[in-house]
Amino acid sequence: MFLSDVKSKIDFFKKQLNSPSDVGTRIIQKDNSCVGLVYLKSMVDNALFVDGICKPIIHCKNLSFNNLISCISVSEVTQIENNQALNKILQGNVVLIISGEEKLLAVDILKYPARVPSEPPTSSVIQGPREGFTEDIKTNITLIRRRFYNKNLVLKDLFVGRYSNTRITLAYLNGVADDKVVKDITDRLNKIDVDGIIDSYYIIKYLEKHPKSLFKQVGSMEKPDIIAGKILEGRVAIIVDGSPIVLTLPFLFFEEVQSSNDYYNSYIYSSFIRIVRLLGIMISVVIPGIYIALRIYHQNVIPIKFLITITNTTKGLPFTPFLEMLFISLLFQILYEVSVRLPSYLGLATSIVGALILGDTGVKAGLISPPGVIIVALAKIALYTVPEQAYQLTILQWLFLFVGGSMGLLGIVGFLVYLVVYLASLDSYGAPYLAPYAPRVYNDLEDGVFMEPTNNMKYRPQSFKNKNKKRQK
Repeated sequence: MFLSDVKSKIDFFKKQLNSPSDVGTRIIQKDNSCVGLVYLKSMVDNALFVDGICKPIIHCKNLSFNNLISCISVSEVTQIENNQALNKILQGNVVLIISGEEKLLAVDILKYPARVPSEPPTSSVIQGPREGFTEDIKTNITLIRRRFYNKNLVLKDLFVGRYSNTRITLAYLNGVADDKVVKDITDRLNKIDVDGIIDSYYIIKYLEKHPKSLFKQVGSMEKPDIIAGKILEGRVAIIVDGSPIVLTLPFLFFEEVQSSNDYYNSYIYSSFIRIVRLLGIMISVVIPGIYIALRIYHQNVIPIKFLITITNTTKGLPFTPFLEMLFISLLFQILYEVSVRLPSYLGLATSIVGALILGDTGVKAGLISPPGVIIVALAKIALYTVPEQAYQLTILQWLFLFVGGSMGLLGIVGFLVYLVVYLASLDSYGAPYLAPYAPRVYNDLEDGVFMEPTNNMKYRPQSFKNKNKKRQK
């Protein structure tokens, strides 16, 4: 009788899982009792399954519920209800069906191929930690946990996606992060009703307060030391299983001007580099538009020697100045898209060929001018002083190019004023987007464009809500 009950439950789970080739089952009998095991072959550690579960059960004197818990030599053994069994199996647990017992046991021996933590390609540093997140959420949590030997680190699990049932973990400090912000983020994640979450970027639009805005509103990092720093400031980190990118909220624009290198170098040098990054943003966005506006509408503003040089180099070109800049910008954009997607052994060759075509052959053929190539190349290179904003800045670059070509410098100034006003109106979970400069938050200026020594930063950022203002005595 007990054996038939266990077999019927095993058959039920096998039918529900719809994967006969991947479902593993086993029944261990002893005296008048038996234990059924159901698991996914592709998800469990086979060595631990044999040594940590099967052998202890075989040597267990009595297959009762409490005896099995004490016999199994795996640390994570939980008692579950029947309706939780399927999810546990899908998460890499071995579910134990014990004869004569209504409740089941779930033993976590999940194992799958995982990348070793290494320095991420997008966040290399000269000094400081070189660890980077991987696609395994347990590894990522460990990388954060080892930086907080403190009970106040809260790890809150959610499961999102009708089919993927993806694990999402919120990490924040109890007593530091604002409760309303944590609740708002949790509510937004719980309201997501989508087939599946494959990567952390899938949930960004659900977390943004202004989802149709061009501008980035959620922080994203690949390094655990940066995430630890954000958590210490009172932010909430969002870790998604299967993604090496960890999100943070609230988010401010000036976070992108900062870098982890800044905190491992001299504060004077770091301040200088932040100014360079801001200049890079300005150059990448407005220089092509200003150049075309000067050539079409404001030639009298250009120094006479430079004007003569431009006139000589653009004589006989088949395009108008505006079409020439569009053509060069389009060629650079195509070259970038090709180099990103080609295999690495072809990418270098393509870059060399593209550079020769744009920089030499195109000029000699009389299709484009050297000043136009230099301006566009400078703007494209300057984009990557702040690589996290490269995609948004590319769109702005094209917009300013059109504005400069159609309305001149007055249009550029007007569009720039509109852009600043629009950014100042944005907020991220109660944090003004352009803080600490609009509005001016004097306490946070110590880690703004100009940086002060870290021992002078005695208070947490006041640009967004947190419960504990004082960082150090």
